[in-house]
Amino acid sequence: MHILVNAAMSADGKLSSRDREQVAISGPDDFDRVDAVRADSDGVMVGVGTILADDPSLTVDDPDRRRARSDRGDPENPARVVADSQIRTPTDARILDDEAETYLLTSEAAPPDFVAEIEETGATVVTAGDQRVDLAAAFDALEAHGIERLLVEGGGELIFSLFGADLVDELSVFVGPSVIGGRQAPTLADGDGFVEEFPALELRSVERIDDGVLLEWDVA
Repeated sequence: MHILVNAAMSADGKLSSRDREQVAISGPDDFDRVDAVRADSDGVMVGVGTILADDPSLTVDDPDRRRARSDRGDPENPARVVADSQIRTPTDARILDDEAETYLLTSEAAPPDFVAEIEETGATVVTAGDQRVDLAAAFDALEAHGIERLLVEGGGELIFSLFGADLVDELSVFVGPSVIGGRQAPTLADGDGFVEEFPALELRSVERIDDGVLLEWDVA
């Protein structure tokens, strides 16, 4: 599986404010770029924190891109994937509508009744790991469902876990023209942090978009 992490952060590296509510960081040109990347992906993934904070749909906005996917024999929208170790995704979340296939990656610690409620919505629950999602094993299961190219859109805890498991192939970051600040505000890679053997990146391109800059790296 090929995994691309894409995120928008402020000039000081924050994904949102300390309230962890959605903040407009990028502009229309970057939104369109992300929509195109979604349209070229088999799946779009976020962590459950993003679901609880933003309730995103994770679908393709442009009708021409949806039509192009259909013309090549793919569903109009890529599959939606959520890392949710304890099944905290609400059953009325937008990612559980019928706009696209949805997979919830969870652990053995997830309450069975919560799992049953999610499965009743039509989503597929993939169990891998004891207390937390075993991402590598869960991704093997996703590949069996035909997901070969996965776009990860956050948040910081998930991104850190993916780097920690050596699962990231590419990183794209839009750096916006704002400073958010706050020691409690989420960053691009939260979690425990690395103290040695830091993931190395090879800069592939730099492009000005809107009033910010897009940085694209390959993972060394």
